[in-house]
Amino acid sequence: MYQITLEIQKLEEGPYLGTSPELPGLIVQGASPEEVVELAPDIARELIEVMLETGEALPPGLRPLATPTRVPLIVPACPPLSSAGNFARSGVC
Repeated sequence: MYQITLEIQKLEEGPYLGTSPELPGLIVQGASPEEVVELAPDIARELIEVMLETGEALPPGLRPLATPTRVPLIVPACPPLSSAGNFARSGVC
């Protein structure tokens, strides 16, 4: 497991773009910042896997977490609607 910083910016064309200073080559595009955050872990993992498989050195800023005990987590203000329940209508959000 690796920890990276995800920098998100809004593009002039409308979508959002996520990149990471610790993982050059990571480029994630989404319709919203939340979508970028949702997509980034899988894309970062795949990029790291390709680097390891091809023998490319991992970037020096990319550090593995041996025992992750404290990892920042982003929680949306209101959960999306789902078939399990509608939190927005229940008054929770």
